[in-house]
Amino acid sequence: MILSLPEVELVNGNLEAYQRAIDEMIAVRESSRSLLDFASHHWHAVEPGRPFARGKAIEAIAHHLEAVESGQIRKLLINVPPGFTKSMMTSVFFPAWIWGPRDKPWAKFIAWSYADQLTIRDNRRCRQIVECEEYRRRWGRRVKIVGGKEEQSGFDLAGDQNAKMRFDTDRRGFKLASSVGGAGTGERADFLIIDDPHSVLGAESDTVRERTIQWFAETLPTRVNDQGKSAIIVIMQRIHANDVSGHILAHDLGFEHLLVEMEYEPDHPARIAMKPSTIGYMDWRTTPGELAWPERFSRDAVEDLKKTLRSWGGSYAESGQLRQWPHARGGGMFKRGDFRIVNEVPRGGVARRGWDLAASTDNKAAYTVGVKMRRVDGQIFIEDVRRFRGSPAEVDAAIVQCAQEDGNECVQDIPQDPGQAGKAQRMHLAEKLHGRRFSITPETGSKEDRARPFASQAESGNVALMLAHWNDPFLAEAEAFPAGAFKDQIDACSRAYHGLLREPERAVPGAPILIGGG
Repeated sequence: MILSLPEVELVNGNLEAYQRAIDEMIAVRESSRSLLDFASHHWHAVEPGRPFARGKAIEAIAHHLEAVESGQIRKLLINVPPGFTKSMMTSVFFPAWIWGPRDKPWAKFIAWSYADQLTIRDNRRCRQIVECEEYRRRWGRRVKIVGGKEEQSGFDLAGDQNAKMRFDTDRRGFKLASSVGGAGTGERADFLIIDDPHSVLGAESDTVRERTIQWFAETLPTRVNDQGKSAIIVIMQRIHANDVSGHILAHDLGFEHLLVEMEYEPDHPARIAMKPSTIGYMDWRTTPGELAWPERFSRDAVEDLKKTLRSWGGSYAESGQLRQWPHARGGGMFKRGDFRIVNEVPRGGVARRGWDLAASTDNKAAYTVGVKMRRVDGQIFIEDVRRFRGSPAEVDAAIVQCAQEDGNECVQDIPQDPGQAGKAQRMHLAEKLHGRRFSITPETGSKEDRARPFASQAESGNVALMLAHWNDPFLAEAEAFPAGAFKDQIDACSRAYHGLLREPERAVPGAPILIGGG
């Protein structure tokens, strides 16, 4: 326990002891208030040969973790490039900070990664902090580690496998190391930490990646102590469009999202789609290309890292791990810059609304989408996008409503289900669309093949979007296609575009009803 100032004054006027006491008081006060300061004061316990590097990026991570501790944020997703001290802050310093400085030695933690060697490594580091001399002196009365080999100099963990996988506090808190789908299924905790659930190689396998997402969606939520209070933290670099982060963002699972890309992009697709921050956080950078952590990753270091990533994974690896926005290898089919934004669409030409149907209200399901497209003098304009999840009756109602709003200049172009179900669907919709122009035809070929003619027009700068609220979600899906979690809007565009090619470029109000063609 540190001395109080009056007691220090009695140490024979020893100024050195007085200064040590002052430094100790400052360290305790700063560590109690700030996770980042706590990490700074105890960094030497785990990294004695490397100085602690502060910076805005690591500050952002620390502030969001502090909000998790205080209960402001219960579900947190952090996407940062490799080397941003994410495991240290989240799985090493954060538990030790909560037990000691925040006086919660009863808190329980389970940490998962794609390999248990990584979480075991971080368990060792966390325990080294709790058992270091400074930590014991400052918070030893609040938290003690029980079990294992207790020695004044710390724990000898090398030969103690149980101590590597799990260690407990004397107040029944614990930290358990596991791997995705591995041990820990019988335990529940107050803080669940998922640190890099995918390996770079594993994410390339659809089977491995989807098994990880299934574990995240179906098993992980059952491991919390309290469904209303326990916290889930996911911190990872993006390595595939359909990774755990992609699943969280696509299905709007209620996670606060902290995005720190290596080089600042004001119009980053993920940032544009973000909801306002619970803690009022905004990226501090203002200049495109500004580095996230120049204190550790200089411009030369970043360029060298880009070169290394491109040497094997091409732009895909660079985009995922540095931009935190992965695309299919070889590049996506669409680029955000392919599309122009216009304030109004010229009249005339021909119009068609392409539909992609998904009659389900499940928040995991695909969306029903209707895209209204117009061709005028060879130019393609997307006038409107309707995107929603609904029951079969709600989907029918939306098609009828759009047909009424669009008028008979615009054909409602609807995909037909295969087999007998498609024939019944066709008759059902035909009855509801009396007096309206429509076409119901089967889909042929893959979504990618159907999209290529439309993508060629976009790449040529021949496609414009009407300025509207749906622009950003549309562009985000287009940029991720075909690797993104959803393809509904692009599929609807493909149908509308192919339909426009079959019509002469003129609007014909009151034209005959079209069934099965058009």
